[in-house]
Amino acid sequence: MEKQEKLAMHTSNLADRNFAALEAMFPNAVTETVDENGEVIRAIDAEVLAQEINTHVVSGIEERYQFTWPDKKKSLLLANAPIAATLRPSREESVDFDDTENLYIEGDNLDVLKLLRETYLNRVKMVYIDPPYNTGKDFVYEDDFAEERSEFLNRDRQYDEQGNRLTPNFDSNGRFHTDWLNMIYPRLRVARDLLTEDGLIFISINDREVKNLMKICDEIFGERNFVADLIWANHEGGGSSDSKLFRIKHEHIICYSKSLESVDILGVPVNNEDRYKSQDEYVSERGKYYLQKLGMGSIQYSSSLDYPILAPDGTNVMPADNNGGRKACWRWSKQKFDWGVENGFIEIKKDSKGVWTVYTKQYLNCDNEGNIITRTQRPMGIINEYSSTQASKMLENMGMGSFFNYAKPVELINYLCKRLNSKDHIILDFFAGSSTTAHAVMQHNAEDGGNRRFIMVQLPEVTEENSEAYKAGYNNICEIGKERIRRAGQKIKEEAGLTAQKLDTGFRVLKLDSSNMKDVYYTPEEYSQMGFNLEGFMDNIKPDRSDEDLLFQVMLDLGIPLSAKIERDGKVFNVNDNYLIAYFDSVDISTITEIAQKQPYYAVFRDSSFINDSALVNVEQIFNTYSPSTIRRVL
Repeated sequence: MEKQEKLAMHTSNLADRNFAALEAMFPNAVTETVDENGEVIRAIDAEVLAQEINTHVVSGIEERYQFTWPDKKKSLLLANAPIAATLRPSREESVDFDDTENLYIEGDNLDVLKLLRETYLNRVKMVYIDPPYNTGKDFVYEDDFAEERSEFLNRDRQYDEQGNRLTPNFDSNGRFHTDWLNMIYPRLRVARDLLTEDGLIFISINDREVKNLMKICDEIFGERNFVADLIWANHEGGGSSDSKLFRIKHEHIICYSKSLESVDILGVPVNNEDRYKSQDEYVSERGKYYLQKLGMGSIQYSSSLDYPILAPDGTNVMPADNNGGRKACWRWSKQKFDWGVENGFIEIKKDSKGVWTVYTKQYLNCDNEGNIITRTQRPMGIINEYSSTQASKMLENMGMGSFFNYAKPVELINYLCKRLNSKDHIILDFFAGSSTTAHAVMQHNAEDGGNRRFIMVQLPEVTEENSEAYKAGYNNICEIGKERIRRAGQKIKEEAGLTAQKLDTGFRVLKLDSSNMKDVYYTPEEYSQMGFNLEGFMDNIKPDRSDEDLLFQVMLDLGIPLSAKIERDGKVFNVNDNYLIAYFDSVDISTITEIAQKQPYYAVFRDSSFINDSALVNVEQIFNTYSPSTIRRVL
């Protein structure tokens, strides 16, 4: 039976109808604005509309080149605003906590990026993110802390532990673009600070927001630092489910640099089946080759390069013979030619017309000086070697195939990683999702012996109760991402065998939380130098915080990498071989003396831990005796 349409049972919304009519006639006048209550609503730009219906220039706001939207200034303020938060370690969820240099951080990525900003300023070589695409179905972060937590709890469980709300951004929403722009803008502002001068950021996006994203990136990174709009042909078979009129089978990967003048993009290895088809006894070392004529008429004539070459039948071959009788010379000098003959770089044979022709062998893995090389070509702006099907199959093979619908293939991220001319750097993904980026980094290191480290950041979004992930025991996306890294690391090591014995497949789990300090706004500047008296001392640390929690907040505040090597001797923490020594238990003179004798760069104590006046009074004297250059701090 054919489905029947239901009666609306109410009158039509004339405001919607009128707005749609104006939008159809004057799409350039459709915008979003803020009403008297501070709410972002749909609107018609009256000045634009007035200009459309007038035959003269209508006066109004002074025109200038700009890209703006409601609450843009608030987004900028949000990017710069300080926060009172910390990252707490979770050993039980980590892998190789004491030895790994990789990080997996749970929490709202804007707050996490702010916490990382000082410590990782100019230290991240590559950022890759795959943010919400704003398809009309995505959830986006709503960075609004005005509501009470009880209100968050009534919103379909779409919130994180810090109360950052996730709201569905349907395309019928009056602030459809505004919400997405306000979400992505402050995060990119902070991410730029983390990039090295020669660093690159890659951002996956669809057709719907690519224009706005590029305008934002032009503003944040500078239009001159635009690198490329890479097109990734991501679907096999039919087009995207969002396709209209045309089958859309691609996505964009927008690439910007921190400073384009400093960037070095590695080329793509030349395909072995392209031009390099011939081989000789040197194939194992030099690879295959193709032939190129030694006689070239296009170069400037030089008498020193015009000499006879002995053919196999005893006749002499001149450059003009290889150039149709026209005046010419060889590309190589006589001395280099003799070297080429001796080392197998020259081939002399008759061409299709029966004329003796002199060729040089152009090897794939060896230049014409005899140097072993990897021959590359500039990477294409269209990437069509990898498909989303690969990602699905890989997850299925790992027993996680039904947990993610839109995961990127490892091969795609690996391809981007290989464009960086370094084997020892940090790669950041602050929309980590299924942790494809972490998988790609480990795989890349296994392939070339590199020491790249990853930092994954992901909001612990809850899984739907009817989802396969929830049924499998995963309560949030972070749990899935961490398990994916565990399984991927184990599989990579098994496949690589002995060559992967030193491969770092571990990760430290850190979780965003409020400051360790009680009811105070805590910043690095509020560290107190030694010299206090005991009067008024109080324990200002929250009771549920461990010594290791305090250590990681100290590391953040002092700019020490969160992957730093940590050794523990009883209750004494030693970070990066005496760079920092921290002690948060009862402090007496003997403990202070023992730490001072190790001459750390930093020594940090807990202000309420000095057991008596004598310990506090003598601390300055003890350090001045054994390590006067040590910087002392208390918290």
